[in-house]
Amino acid sequence: MEKRTSRRGMLLALLAASVLTACGTPTPSRRQAVKPILYEPQPVSEQGNEVALFAMGLIDIGYQFGGKNPEAGLDCSGMVSYIYGKAVGMRLLGSAADMARRGREIEPRTLRPGDLVFFNTLNRPFSHVGIYIGDGRFIHAPSSRGRVRIDRMDNVYFAPRFEMARTYFD
Repeated sequence: MEKRTSRRGMLLALLAASVLTACGTPTPSRRQAVKPILYEPQPVSEQGNEVALFAMGLIDIGYQFGGKNPEAGLDCSGMVSYIYGKAVGMRLLGSAADMARRGREIEPRTLRPGDLVFFNTLNRPFSHVGIYIGDGRFIHAPSSRGRVRIDRMDNVYFAPRFEMARTYFD
């Protein structure tokens, strides 16, 4: 019985370690001072709203490294690619870093629903991407806790790792 419990514990530890390896889990050793984003009201983007609403329907979908559809699971860039394709017929392919090179960079204070937000979560620029949904919140597919979820931009984990915002609309 003791061997089985020990084996089970080791398997759980290995599973936990594998889940924490992609799309935003390792914690860099230094903390930076975070300057809060003061959002300014912006005109509505119809396409951006469609993206944000479609994204909300994917909350709780399972995480899968390299996943590009809800049936198989999603990773951060696969989620963005899937949502933009289905919601507004726009092809956004590649990794989070690839997506960060396209679109138009915007000031964080001018974020609107549907815009993309990028983070350095693996000690590598633009290693994680999410979709801004309004009110200082974004939806993303992190490997930690293994589900698509909503987090705040001022979250103690994400705020110091925020790098850039991009829009693909207007």
